[in-house]
Amino acid sequence: GTGGSRLGLKKNDKISVKDLLYGLMLRSGNDAAIALATYVGGSIEKFADLMNQKAQELGMKNTLFRNPSGLDEEDGGNISTAYDMSLLISYAIKNEKFKEITGTKHHKVETDKNIYSWTNKNKLLFSYKNTTGGKTGFTVKARRTLVTTASKENLNLAVVTLNDGNDFKDHQDLFEYGFNNY
Repeated sequence: GTGGSRLGLKKNDKISVKDLLYGLMLRSGNDAAIALATYVGGSIEKFADLMNQKAQELGMKNTLFRNPSGLDEEDGGNISTAYDMSLLISYAIKNEKFKEITGTKHHKVETDKNIYSWTNKNKLLFSYKNTTGGKTGFTVKARRTLVTTASKENLNLAVVTLNDGNDFKDHQDLFEYGFNNY
């Protein structure tokens, strides 16, 4: 019952937490975000509280989470900055399972009722060999957002852009600048 991008999960479809994470990160499945938040936190509000606690721990001083999907709401939705998102991705990419999921190009899931086949929306995984992961996003207020990571010769970089209509090219250019100059 959520808006925005969805996986198309069906009522009473049994799907693992792991597969929900793939659907969330590869396809921006807002239905997966709601299912995971309810499962982990007991409710969307309680899960948002957990998200805000983690944001504080990471030093994300200009971030306020109101929901797990990032969608705009009547009260404004989630608020953050490119800097805070860089803190979050720098933390998250150290988790091997997160890195594996966000670096996956394709993932297929078979439940007892349906078959799902997902392709990652992060085009850099297909066009830029040093890409290790990341997440695409879009809301009416924030427009296009992109958070990506790349590694080359033991140098790990993260790039975050907000409201960037040429984000994939800009990320690749920024990665190349970083790899060539640091």
